[in-house]
Amino acid sequence: MNSSDPVRLVTLAPGHFHAALVQKEAMPGVDPHVHVYAADDTDLAAHRERIAGFNERSDKPTRWVTEVHAGPDWLDRFIAERPGNAIVVAGRNRPKIDLILAAVSNGYCVLADKPWIVEAADFPKLEQVFVEAERNGVFVWDIMTERWEATSRLQRKLMREADVFGTLQPGTADEPGLVFESTHSLSKKVAGAPLHRPTWWFDPEIAGDALADVGTHLADLAMWLGFPDEAIDYRRDIEVIDAEHWPTRIDREAFAEITGLKQFPEELNHLKTGDTLTYWGNGRVLYKIRDKFVRYTTRWGVRPAGPDVDTHQAVARGSKATICIQHDTNYGRGPQVFITPNRRKSLYVDVPAHKRTGHESHFASVLGEFVTYFHDRKQIPAWEGPNLLAKYFVTTQAVEKARARTPLEQQSSQPAQQAWEL
Repeated sequence: MNSSDPVRLVTLAPGHFHAALVQKEAMPGVDPHVHVYAADDTDLAAHRERIAGFNERSDKPTRWVTEVHAGPDWLDRFIAERPGNAIVVAGRNRPKIDLILAAVSNGYCVLADKPWIVEAADFPKLEQVFVEAERNGVFVWDIMTERWEATSRLQRKLMREADVFGTLQPGTADEPGLVFESTHSLSKKVAGAPLHRPTWWFDPEIAGDALADVGTHLADLAMWLGFPDEAIDYRRDIEVIDAEHWPTRIDREAFAEITGLKQFPEELNHLKTGDTLTYWGNGRVLYKIRDKFVRYTTRWGVRPAGPDVDTHQAVARGSKATICIQHDTNYGRGPQVFITPNRRKSLYVDVPAHKRTGHESHFASVLGEFVTYFHDRKQIPAWEGPNLLAKYFVTTQAVEKARARTPLEQQSSQPAQQAWEL
């Protein structure tokens, strides 16, 4: 693989809309001819429709040329035909790690959406990915869009200002030094159109648990914010203390809104309770990175409770101040940054609206980062590999503890009563 070559993308099994968002904007250094290998199903049809929408829009249309290789033998054909030099993986969670491993073993660089694994049993495969990538001279990159949010970047910068933040405090189990909460809506719009989620999204046997899905972003931010540019070794630096999870109940009307289907399909019968569907989208975990307590919570509702479809809260407690990201409609829409010096009044940092580019735009930023590293592997920070392993160790161990604490079939729709305030 010549470092001067353009990135020639191959998309594998695009079951998630994030696969299309990687191509929402044209990118210098990326060949507009993209191969897609997948089963001939509704996931593929939805992906093609989204790419066509990017090409046909009036404002800065893209010029992607999509060559589809569909059929039951799509993976074998991908390996045999060897198109492109980099793959995009954003689809069903359970088989994702096998696609990543197959790609690096065959000499492809990988840009993959979270979560790469949803079970602790697959952690050895994740470690093997790095072995194969090193052997074949390629690299893997996780699509961590939250790092590109303006408020997250400001929070990280402020935390590195010793005169403002001081040092990150260890905190306690009840009041950790780092606290994150992510709330998402199942019903939303993507690229201006209503999103219809695939039915597998609701099945933990395919999609996994939210603790290991959305939780990936939060586990990543804990290291990125609290331990910038430091390698975290999961074997000695991480202790997962406790975790729990609980479901969201979805009625038929909500399910039709989310999926476009009027009835619950038979393949989801094992998740039905009366006339509602059980979606295991909520959870929280308490753990330690070295001596610092961290807690994150993931929540999924049908529709947003306020003006923002998805919300993100992050609290970092320092020796001189607490720096917090939260949504406060008194200061406008979207996440806001607040600085509270110890024993003093809170300060609000105004982030201009034009800096709030939104979740969808961050995929272009991630792709640009990927292109940079594709051409110069020496720029990849040394801590990225260990920290990727560390965050997936946290998320999958959290799932283990949550399921051991309360088996799925015994859980109620309410979380355990406990003081988990930000």
